[in-house]
Amino acid sequence: MKHLFALAAPATALAAALLFAPALPAHAAPGPGVSWQAAAADADIDRAFARAAAEKKPVLLYWGAKWCPPCNQLKATLFNRADFIDQSKAFVAVSIDGDAPGAQKLGTRFKVRGYPTLILFNPTGSEITRLPGEADAAQVMKVLQLGLSSGRPVKAVLADARAGKKLNANEWRLLGFYGWETDEQQLLPVAERPATLAQLARASEGADAETATRLWLKSVGTLAEGKAADAAQLPRLRALLADAAQSRAQMDVLTNEARDLVRAFTPTAGDARTQLSADFDATLKRLNADTSLSRADRLSALQGRIELARLDTARDEPHPKALPAALLAEAREQTARANREITDGYERQAVITQAAHLLGRAGLWKDSDDLLKSALARSHSPYYLMSQLGGNAKKQGQKAEALRWYEEAFNKSEGPATRLQWGANYLGALVELAPEDTARIEKAAALLFAEAAKDPGAFYERSERSLKKVASLLADWNKSPAQAAAVGRLKSQLDGVCGQLDGSDAKARAACQGLLTRKG
Repeated sequence: MKHLFALAAPATALAAALLFAPALPAHAAPGPGVSWQAAAADADIDRAFARAAAEKKPVLLYWGAKWCPPCNQLKATLFNRADFIDQSKAFVAVSIDGDAPGAQKLGTRFKVRGYPTLILFNPTGSEITRLPGEADAAQVMKVLQLGLSSGRPVKAVLADARAGKKLNANEWRLLGFYGWETDEQQLLPVAERPATLAQLARASEGADAETATRLWLKSVGTLAEGKAADAAQLPRLRALLADAAQSRAQMDVLTNEARDLVRAFTPTAGDARTQLSADFDATLKRLNADTSLSRADRLSALQGRIELARLDTARDEPHPKALPAALLAEAREQTARANREITDGYERQAVITQAAHLLGRAGLWKDSDDLLKSALARSHSPYYLMSQLGGNAKKQGQKAEALRWYEEAFNKSEGPATRLQWGANYLGALVELAPEDTARIEKAAALLFAEAAKDPGAFYERSERSLKKVASLLADWNKSPAQAAAVGRLKSQLDGVCGQLDGSDAKARAACQGLLTRKG
């Protein structure tokens, strides 16, 4: 995975100054009990690594956002665990809130894009591993402890594995439980991932059965980019599904990739697909009832069952053919219970948004809307729920209602990176649903460029991608004289934004000026 930078040993006056400088007030601490050091600029990171080198401690970096459901799931299930809090004494904990000043610049430095990303570094600044945020908290803790005890960069471990060198069981587990979804091509180009994971799965056989199974599943699931699986391995999958202990150990892969795994092993409808779907459904039903799992993980198992039930329906079809009545009843009952019982704000943000999505996938749009509306007042980031309401309305063909929710979500959004992202989504909805409303589209884009002018990190990472989306939308929309005139005014505004950027920030200036020349 990525190797971000190497920090020199802190035997200098500068390092000492960084080490003993007062800590920044937390911008949005991920949770109590851990001495998180908030970072919003390079100096904050340098201070953290200087402290790590002086104390000979690793660094755990958390990159997330207030509104992000998986981030809130980590706060509700991992960061508040007694063993995590105790383990945190062995490392320097650094949190980067994506809306903090300079956070998106730090995203470029660390090659992080997706929220959440968890990276473990050794005391000299070399990256050890990226933790699998999608795994359950107990598994993440095991990987964290492996990384802390090993201290060996996973990049070196992977190189040895690919070269055929012998690895111990713990090194195989670092590869198996690596955060492949947040790799950002630091270890492997995306195109090489399925074949490499399959190679690793074969090589790990006999060293660690759980790891070999995990690597194999990932090599034929979502990360395989839709490639067909080896049909001769189907009995292996069916045996895994039938084994309660093994399927529990691979819970996150099986729940998140049920649809992809069934399609990979049985590409066409027929008896084989029907039987495999039934095997999968029984496993997911068992996981859904497993109270040792978090509520979010149990709902993921329920959603996996829904995805299987709509397997022969197009993935983006908003109105699937009738699903089993008992499954719909379970979806309604479990989501309603979650809404009644959850009191923790972090868990609510993670679970209620997930539950509303699940209901939509089941075609229960009214239930989804009602759940989101009932949760607005209790959400610390209601604009996320408003965006979901906009998406629900759009999928049901309710254009005016969709635009109303997208606009309100943008208006209520908070934080520079979040406002650019939500604004770009609102603009996208306008261009798609009301392309004739030139005045409204120009006003929305002008607001976004005004937001960018106030944010020094607007031309980095997620914020830059939001602005690139805006530029592409405008280029594609620019078809009539009135639209061309609006785009011309917006380009003049953006030209002014580019001209006001710090002259020493060549990266931001180039990114800003590049938006002006994007072609439709």
